[in-house]
Amino acid sequence: MNKIDTTYLLRCISTLEKAYGLLLKANVDEIDYDMYRSASVKEFEIILEQCGKLLRKALKPYFHSSKSVDQLYYKDVFKQAVLRSIISPELCERFFEYRDNRNNTAHDYGVNFAEETLVLLPNFLIDATQLAAAINQQNNDTES
Repeated sequence: MNKIDTTYLLRCISTLEKAYGLLLKANVDEIDYDMYRSASVKEFEIILEQCGKLLRKALKPYFHSSKSVDQLYYKDVFKQAVLRSIISPELCERFFEYRDNRNNTAHDYGVNFAEETLVLLPNFLIDATQLAAAINQQNNDTES
C-alpha cells in the first residue's frame, strides 16, 4: 500500500491554528477580525474535506475495489473507518457534527454561519490533529 501523505492536512491545521489565534486577538470592529474569521472558516472547510479524502484512501485496502470506496458518501467513509478501527466512534460522531454544521450553513455565508463555526474550532483542531495521527498510524500498521 502506498503511504498516505498527511503533509497538506497538517499544514492546513497549522494555518487554521494561526488564523484562529490571530482572530482571538483581533478587535471585532476591525477588518483584521473579518479577515481572520474568513480564513478560519475556509480552513475549517478545507480540513473537513481533506479528512474525508485521506480516510477514503486509508480504507482502500479493505475493499475489493477502489471504485467501491470512491462511491461512499462522506459520512459512510467515517462509519467504515470506525468499523476498521482506524478512528473511534466518538471521533466519527464529532466529525458528523462538523459536517452537519458545514452542510446546514453552506449557503449562509453571513456572520451567523461564521460565528457558529468559530465555536467549533477549538475542538475541531484537536479532532483533525487526532485524525491525521490515526491515518499516520494506519500508514505504520500497513508497513509492518
